[in-house]
Amino acid sequence: MRAMILAAGRGERMRPLTDACPKPLLAAGGRPLIEWQLLALRRAGIRDVVINHAHLGVMIERALGDGARFDLRIRYSAEGEALETAGGIARALPLLGEGPFLVLAGDVYSDFDPARAFTIAAQMRAADLSAWCVLVDNPPHHPEGDFALRDGRLLEHGSRRLTFSGIGMYRAALFERIAPGARARLAPLLREAAAGGRAGAEYFAGHWTDVGTPQRLAELDAQLTRGAGRRAGA
Repeated sequence: MRAMILAAGRGERMRPLTDACPKPLLAAGGRPLIEWQLLALRRAGIRDVVINHAHLGVMIERALGDGARFDLRIRYSAEGEALETAGGIARALPLLGEGPFLVLAGDVYSDFDPARAFTIAAQMRAADLSAWCVLVDNPPHHPEGDFALRDGRLLEHGSRRLTFSGIGMYRAALFERIAPGARARLAPLLREAAAGGRAGAEYFAGHWTDVGTPQRLAELDAQLTRGAGRRAGA
């Protein structure tokens, strides 16, 4: 099993914090955001990790190195200019293999257990699915949600819409039409896969924070400092 952490975004809403520091290296609870994810992957037994980067990406490589201090093997997919989510994944495919592989958004904190990826991969193979999305309750800043869920399948429309968490499992075939180095968004690919019955999904009710603004970063930092959410820590 291989995992990818998406870390190429500029983090415009986090400015001025991200003017001199890539968003995944911003700290909450005494650790950079991306370290919480690396520790969770290690506990889950997922040792091979790919990280893409663009904005201040050299700082990410310097901070994390080859992953040895986390007992991981980290490789990097450098993008001169951020290629959006699907474009970044497509560029990194030579490092990820045919999959299914796990992808995590670098600006999300969650106690979702990455070990779940092993079961999801088996379900995807059995049902010939190209994508699997983890959905969460709609946060106040995204009340309309993204997708619906029914009988383990991802739907574009439904009576109860949920928010895509940024945690997903994919197979290389989902990105086969994206030219190497091209910019491409993930949402259209997921909608297409959902329409074709090739996307699974599940609901996650645990701790999840989209760290998209300085205020939400400060709130998460306070929670972790108080000890809340430590299940996703070391």
